[in-house]
Amino acid sequence: MTELKRTPLYPLYSELPGVRCIDFGGWELPVQFSGIQKEHDAVRQQAGLFDVSHMGEFMVTGPFAKSFLNRMTTNDVSKLSDGQAQYTLMCYPDGGVVDDLLVYRISADRYLVVVNASNIDKDFDWMREHLAGDVTLENVSDEYALLALQGPQAAAILKAAGAPSDVLELPSFHFKTDVPIAGVRTIVSRTGYTGEDGFEIYVSAGQAGDIWNALTKAGEPFGLLPAGLGARDTLRFEARLPLYGQELSSTITPLEAGVGFFVKLNKEDFIGKDALVKQKEEGLPRKLVGIEMIDRGIPRSHYPVYAGDVRIGEVTTGTQSPTLKRNLGLALIDADHSALGTVVEVEIRGKRLRAEVIKSPFYKRLPKE
Repeated sequence: MTELKRTPLYPLYSELPGVRCIDFGGWELPVQFSGIQKEHDAVRQQAGLFDVSHMGEFMVTGPFAKSFLNRMTTNDVSKLSDGQAQYTLMCYPDGGVVDDLLVYRISADRYLVVVNASNIDKDFDWMREHLAGDVTLENVSDEYALLALQGPQAAAILKAAGAPSDVLELPSFHFKTDVPIAGVRTIVSRTGYTGEDGFEIYVSAGQAGDIWNALTKAGEPFGLLPAGLGARDTLRFEARLPLYGQELSSTITPLEAGVGFFVKLNKEDFIGKDALVKQKEEGLPRKLVGIEMIDRGIPRSHYPVYAGDVRIGEVTTGTQSPTLKRNLGLALIDADHSALGTVVEVEIRGKRLRAEVIKSPFYKRLPKE
């Protein structure tokens, strides 16, 4: 039996009362601390603190770093300035997705690439196979820990922890390096995976505990709770943020998954471009849609979806929305049945139950006044 990997923060929370850890892609990670509903509500209303140190980090450096990343990814890396981050995807030649990731431009010849934990080895091998020009690719995942501070009180908590004012004023998808928090130098990015305002904090693995403790203490007056993978999944689901392996995969293209905004078909060539151009020209065969159950039942991942006697797809993610208290799902279905208001059937425990195609995201935070 393979021993599960643990993040540098595991010793800090593994003995907390109520914490429950699970095997998540070979990592022993907390699925909840005080309950998924409670943690979900904290992020929507106050703030939550997540250990996401299992994510992978690659450093891409050299004079050809920008052109290499632009060739590897669907978004346009050339549009980034120093201190900007970008959501993007890597595709196979047939348009299927290798992974979705974040690219951080530290300087013109230095980029930090953040990938999904379950894809670290696959992504690194894929990028290494396609190296071209004067560029260096390093897997620095073991050197970093990553904390996500998410929720409407995130900026106030970061301020209480001593972060400088210019960090608190960062626009979305911008970051700063060498940010002092609790005497530790960090990278702070205004990004997240919850649909709320928030920050992600990169720190050397050996100093992660100092940051966790500082944020936990600073967050007490603001209602901050440690939050686990369960709430992270329900939060991202309500905001229609895709999860690799469910809404994205080697057999699902970015266009089908509804993240075509991050695919720049008018830029220079990138891996998968020809297939995606063709798919767009010919029309999407499938689309990812939001559904709401009409009949009583909760849609779950991989439940089949029908129109009459014809199976037209399956649920990718579904649950009872903790915020909205409605039984909702995302489903990848034949495009012919994707119009809003279309009634389909989801097979739940051998029974076909009615659901309606509805608008998504299901939740959007209100703009600041």
